[in-house]
Amino acid sequence: MIDAGPELIALEELTPSALPLYERTLAPAYPYHAVEGTVGLWSKYPLTDVRLLDIRPRGIDEGWNRGLRADARTPWGDIAVYVVHLPSVRVRPSGFDSGYRDESARLLGAAVTVEKVDKVILLGDFNGTVDDRGLAPVTSHMGPQPRDFALSWPAAFPVSRIDHVMTRSATVTGIRTLPATGSDHLPVVAGIRLAS
Repeated sequence: MIDAGPELIALEELTPSALPLYERTLAPAYPYHAVEGTVGLWSKYPLTDVRLLDIRPRGIDEGWNRGLRADARTPWGDIAVYVVHLPSVRVRPSGFDSGYRDESARLLGAAVTVEKVDKVILLGDFNGTVDDRGLAPVTSHMGPQPRDFALSWPAAFPVSRIDHVMTRSATVTGIRTLPATGSDHLPVVAGIRLAS
């Protein structure tokens, strides 16, 4: 992942036992980082106004924290960076249940809608493709996604991209996957064009 040379790295499903390893490994190239619950952001640029982003659906216990928001102070100005991990879609006897995921997407969409920083980068595991209607509260406020062939899940035989890089007042110029890491998702890397 580091070999790809990203300026921001978002991680989901961080565990307390794995966090020190990530901190040691990434610190030399990424001196700034923030972690909220099971999501983290590592940056080459200073991070300010870091806070928990509450995208927890009703009915899920208070320990469920899968969102953060921070300002990255870049040469292109401040950028609001969001890192999220939306709930999974579940198969129930009655069929597919996306209720938690859709509610989390509505909460995320509401947060992005009122974001005061013009430039926004949204990174994470959305547990849905950009064409999924349940993600419309988010995708309707972000720029168009490139249609690059970058399938990220499941890692062993990817059939869909549920891991996304979305922007507002910036352009995702391309997206691709990286080699498997041991996760059940392939990492994705995106090029982003920012005007100064």
